[in-house]
Formats: sequence, C-alpha cells, structure tokens
Amino acid sequence: MILETLVSATRERLAVRQSIEPEGALRERIRASAPPRDFIQGLARPGVSLIAEMKRASPSRGALNMALEPSQLAVDYARGGADALSILTEETYFQGSLGDLILARQALEGAGYALPILRKDFIVHPYQLLEARAAGADAVLLIAALLDDETLASLYAQSLDLGLTPLIEVHTREELERALALRPRVIGINNRDLRDFSVSLEATRLLRPLVPPSCLVVSESGIRTPEEMRLLAAWGVDAALIGEGLVTAPDPIAQLRALKQAGCEEVRR
Repeated sequence: MILETLVSATRERLAVRQSIEPEGALRERIRASAPPRDFIQGLARPGVSLIAEMKRASPSRGALNMALEPSQLAVDYARGGADALSILTEETYFQGSLGDLILARQALEGAGYALPILRKDFIVHPYQLLEARAAGADAVLLIAALLDDETLASLYAQSLDLGLTPLIEVHTREELERALALRPRVIGINNRDLRDFSVSLEATRLLRPLVPPSCLVVSESGIRTPEEMRLLAAWGVDAALIGEGLVTAPDPIAQLRALKQAGCEEVRR
C-alpha cells in the first residue's frame, strides 16, 4: 500500500534526524524565533483563497519540476497573489526538505512578504511539529488517515501549544467526523484517495456541506482550471491548495493569477 510505504520511509528518516538534533536543540531554536503568522487570517478572505504549493515530485506522477528553486518561487508566488504557501518537506517521494521551507521563509521576509507557510508532510510524531516551528512554518498538515484518534488529538493539541495552526486533512465522511470532534478551525478535504492516489473533486462536493460554518474549508489536490475554481466557489469552499497545477504550468505565476481570479468571480458579481 502506497500510504504505508510513505509512512515507513518517514519514520526511518525521522529516527535519523532525532539522533542528529535533539529535541532540546529544536526548542532553543524556537525560543529564538519570531511568533508564527496567522494561517487562518491569511485564508479568511472573500472568494476562494489560494494556497500555492512547492512540489518537485509525487509518488503517482514522478518528477514534476525538479528545477524548482524555493527562494525564487516563494517570492514569485507572493507577487502572483498567493494567500499562503504550502511546502512539501518529504524527502524520498516528493523530493522536498525542511531546507526548502527555511529558504522560502527567508526569501519572503527579505522581500517584505509575511505569507503564512504550511509544512506539508506525513506527520506522525511530536518531533516533526518542533521541526516545523523551528524551520519557520506557521501551520502543519495532520492527515486523519494516518493517525488514530488518540494520536490525532495529541498532535492537534501540541500544534496549538506551539502556536501552529493544525490543518486536519480528511477524505471520507468517517475521517471528517473524527476531525470535527476536535472542533478545528480549518479542515482540508483531500480530493486524492491516499489508498490508490486516484483524484476526484467529488470528495469536496460531498463533504463540504457537512462542515460547520465556524470552520474554514480547504480543497486539496486535482485543481487545475479556472472552471474548477468556480465550482469550489459555488460549493462554498474557502481556499484551494494547488501544487501540480502550478509547478507544471508553462507560466506558474500567470496560472496562479488566473486561478485566483476565477475563485473570486462570484464575489464580484
């Protein structure tokens, strides 16, 4: 199973990183860092906000954009109107790293942008939350399909304690019910089934009405066209997380602007 392989690789790399940098050293870095930015506020805008993702590769598609340069792309995304960034930090199958996140944060700050950043990875241990915070992340992805109720609740609470916004990702109604028991402020609906990596926006269409108004909804995966952004707007989605649709476009910034414009058309009418 693809998901089990991804989690196994994550745990192996995690053990190595823990042996190199103890938890205490990460906490020292956190104490010396600036407070996290407000991820929720960054998305709470009229229309469909856009979370632009840095993604070099994927298990299902292979190489997407191996020449991706995080410092430049972070600033380009900000100039193009992104409301937040998502950075894949998984090393083996997505070819990302925490170094990408650090470089993106430094570049944004150097260019005068304060966009919030989501660390997107297979988070299964509290150490990864500390890594995210120390690297400059403002939010973290918690995938309900990976975590039992106890672990999900624990990682959710520890994220909040660190000042991070936990984005709980769901794909099924059962996962959504588990997530809503924690009363989250933001839910991610993954249109990709992590069991076989098939993609359908039907996941968002079916689950969006089940999320209470107090919770922001982010639609993730499979969003490539202005028409799909208009659908998300019609369904009442608050934000779209878009990776492949940007990094594989001939002009990612023009594509970003076109998608964001489409997501805001209902507001202007």
